[in-house]
Amino acid sequence: MQNQLVIIGIQADIKWEDPKQNCLNFQKQIKATKTKPDVVVLPEMFATGFSMDAKKIAESIQGTTISWMKSIAVENNFAICGSIAIKENEQYYNRFVFVYPSGKIDFYDKRHTFTLAGEDKIYTSGNTQKVITFRGWKIYPQICYDLRFPAWSRNTKNYDLLIYVANWPNKRNLAWQALLKARAIENMAYTIGVNRVGIDGNDLTYSGDSMIVDYLGKTLANLKAGEDGIIEASLEKDSQNLVRKKLGFLNDRDHFNFL
Repeated sequence: MQNQLVIIGIQADIKWEDPKQNCLNFQKQIKATKTKPDVVVLPEMFATGFSMDAKKIAESIQGTTISWMKSIAVENNFAICGSIAIKENEQYYNRFVFVYPSGKIDFYDKRHTFTLAGEDKIYTSGNTQKVITFRGWKIYPQICYDLRFPAWSRNTKNYDLLIYVANWPNKRNLAWQALLKARAIENMAYTIGVNRVGIDGNDLTYSGDSMIVDYLGKTLANLKAGEDGIIEASLEKDSQNLVRKKLGFLNDRDHFNFL
């Protein structure tokens, strides 16, 4: 178990439906960083962009993109995560994949599929909350539209870090920034939101605005709108736990179960 966790998020343009090129681009950015991270976070559907052509882009859990993630994680002794389109049992999922340095995999399927884009008609919604334990930290993964639904992320599981990966359009970037801080504050948890930049195959523009926020809503790192780059921070669990104990806000939270 370790008190500090070094995390980086990679904000980048994503070449439409081109996993090979996107993996190469992210690999270059990983190699260029001078930081030695514990966890590397990539955007939602980082290999393809937010495509609804699941028949074309979806891979199996043994597919080439996850194989690439495994090789990166093992070679560098860090965890790497992001979401990709997965086909399993004749269904499609927008799946957050977390690969450990050992090559082991954990995953979370997006709960709130984005109805405005018709994602709900293509991808099957997940129904399971997931807590990933890594180097003594409890990590709670979420994907894009999940950010709008605070009950699903409510910190009833005593997680330490909330991760959002996204393809969140520029036209709603104010909501992205405000909701990331809200989720961090209400859950008293470090929160990282990693978004893409550029223009996708549907001519939607993405400004990125990736950020890392602490348990009181303070911005620890962020990127200017529209630029490729890396956000990074060293998170301290003891500091977070001390503030949680001192203020006691989580003790007064509502308790409920999902039916």
